[in-house]
Amino acid sequence: MLTYPQINPIAVELGPVAIHWYGLMYVVGFLAAWGLGRWRARRPDSPLDARQVDDLVFFSALGVILGGKLGYHLFYNFGGWTADPLALLRLWEPGMSFHGGLIGVAVALVLYARRLGVGLLRLSDFAAPLVPIGLGAGRLGNFINGELWGRPSDVPWAMVYPPLGPVPRHPSQLYELALEGVALFAVVWWFSARPRAAGAVTGLFLAGYGAARFLVEFFRMPDAHLGFLALGWVTMGQLLSLPMIALGAALLWWAYRRPPQSRSA
Repeated sequence: MLTYPQINPIAVELGPVAIHWYGLMYVVGFLAAWGLGRWRARRPDSPLDARQVDDLVFFSALGVILGGKLGYHLFYNFGGWTADPLALLRLWEPGMSFHGGLIGVAVALVLYARRLGVGLLRLSDFAAPLVPIGLGAGRLGNFINGELWGRPSDVPWAMVYPPLGPVPRHPSQLYELALEGVALFAVVWWFSARPRAAGAVTGLFLAGYGAARFLVEFFRMPDAHLGFLALGWVTMGQLLSLPMIALGAALLWWAYRRPPQSRSA
């Protein structure tokens, strides 16, 4: 059994200004996406040049923040949001949803693809391998914040988080860091290392994330105000991940069922 190390969630304080580790994790994610994207832009099959990668990361960052905040209120805090609609504008307050952020990024990709005249799947295949590092950094931020804890457990690496009492718990944030960040990055980056049928990389990312999130939810506490939503064990995170798995699998199937001459469209 381990004890949570009580990490200060504030990295730097400069007078009234406090910079939180969680916010810095977003910066790490965006910088990683920018650096990896510029590196990928050097490939001969890249749909973007280095300058266009800068814009892609900027618009995607807006999608992550706005979509993540809107998704949190729609999926996890709808009653509170309807009672206080202006909560959506208070971006500095806690509460972000990955699935909402994903929708925000999808909207940004659609608009940017139209602006560039690039096929949407080619653009999303380019962007998908850039995402997992940011996901992993975000889960590390959750761990530092002492939030999204796992269910009680007696495994040797279970952690006691004092604010929740003496019961050891799964460090589910670190499970998500390992699966959604490290493992998903390794698989998607490897898969995208050579040209694939249009939509295949995007499909693998969606199915891979959905499967990883669905699995980890078995070890993570459901949101206290929602609890289990179906069958006595299904959580909101699992319900939102099922469409990702289905869409990802369908994209992979479709990508390789198409005639070879049309797969790069």
